[in-house]
Amino acid sequence: MEFARTGARPPRGRAVPAALALGAVLFAAGCVPGTDGSGAAGARTGVATAVPDPATAGKVTLTVWDQEIRGGTNGEIQQLNREFEKKYPNVRIKRVARSFTDLKTTLKLAVSGNNPPDVIQANQGYPDMVAFVRAGLLTPLDDYAGIYDWNTRYPATLLGLNRVSADGRDFGRGRLYGISQTGEYIGLYYNKDVLRKAGLKPPRTWGEFTDGLARLKDRGELPIQFGNLDKYPAIHTFGVLQDQLGAAGARDTVLGRGDGFDNAATKNAAATLADWAKRGYLPGGANGLGYDDAAKQFASGDGAYLLTGTWQLTDLKKPMGDKLGIMPPPPAKAGAAPVTTGGQGLAWSITSRSRHPEVAAAYLDFLTDAHAADVMTRHGVLPAVPARAADRVSPDTADGQMVAGWKRLSAADGLVPYLDYSTPSFYDTLSAALQGVISGKTSPDAFAATLQKDYGAFMKKRSEQHTLAGTE
Repeated sequence: MEFARTGARPPRGRAVPAALALGAVLFAAGCVPGTDGSGAAGARTGVATAVPDPATAGKVTLTVWDQEIRGGTNGEIQQLNREFEKKYPNVRIKRVARSFTDLKTTLKLAVSGNNPPDVIQANQGYPDMVAFVRAGLLTPLDDYAGIYDWNTRYPATLLGLNRVSADGRDFGRGRLYGISQTGEYIGLYYNKDVLRKAGLKPPRTWGEFTDGLARLKDRGELPIQFGNLDKYPAIHTFGVLQDQLGAAGARDTVLGRGDGFDNAATKNAAATLADWAKRGYLPGGANGLGYDDAAKQFASGDGAYLLTGTWQLTDLKKPMGDKLGIMPPPPAKAGAAPVTTGGQGLAWSITSRSRHPEVAAAYLDFLTDAHAADVMTRHGVLPAVPARAADRVSPDTADGQMVAGWKRLSAADGLVPYLDYSTPSFYDTLSAALQGVISGKTSPDAFAATLQKDYGAFMKKRSEQHTLAGTE
């Protein structure tokens, strides 16, 4: 949301064409449908061997639940849905669009109910996607990935974030259970007019950015607009701070192979966030200010910076016009490789009890092909795999800055997964603990200990499960 990971992204919260010649790590895309073979927990395996043709499916109503409610993503989904229905007049798309928070709250009941949707957006990681797989609620997509060439169209790094192991225990490897439409990263939005009036330029380094916060405050400007009533925004802000202090460790921890959260990077990031709140660099009472309300206030000129996802660009650009700028959080040294939280939007998945799985698969491919990428670009949305339209965006616009930032981050392998992926309960643990940090009620040491307690318990349980499985 996220990721609130996009309607939030939200925890969302979320990769580029081969022509960009990015790093080998990012582009080690697999060419074989599937990595684990069969036996995914409870879910039926696909048996598709040819490209599905929805035109031969008879009259179909495809029920789709998504969280793309914002201006740009809502617009491109509406357009693509109309085009899909026009291409296949026998298919009607029944769309249910909800905010990230509402979707996260209601989706589990809907998918496990008597009349589940055919297609859903599922947040990656243990809280949602892995839980759905373990309950047998999602269809593996490996056969479709081979048929539609998703394995070669998408970088393996992004596909990996939509994989769950055959035993339903591990996130990040195994069978494919979703395909993401959008790319996303937590960027530093800035108001050019506010910076100019304060005698500042867009920062080239993290030090320039943080040094400028005091100058803005002294001049009566709110340095950073921020609202955390929805809880997930602080996950993104904290993630960016932690990224600057130990990105490699955070990535390994999220993927279940790191040392956890009881470390200096976690404590220092929490201390920085608490210090920002104490110094008035964030709005007073930020825990009671809504995410969308904070974005609207930034768009109206209240705040020099806004740290949030690329999914907000279209809604901000409309009122701000040329005053809006965006960049990845600046690196420690000018010209160094950037790093930030991000990856891709929520996965589009097919439920295991869909009555129209092949039509649903065709729909997923339609939402993510090169034409869809161009539609997204024209709506101000960042595609996971940009196509020709992205090359034609002016680099001087906010859209051009967003795409350029995506290319730099991808080339530098600078995207760190959303922290809420880490354990089944980590979204709730992390978001609640961060509210305490911002209010001053939770110390950095207590914060780190709280996260480590959740993460350590989960890792211990997972290790025991693996040991038990090895003895069976």
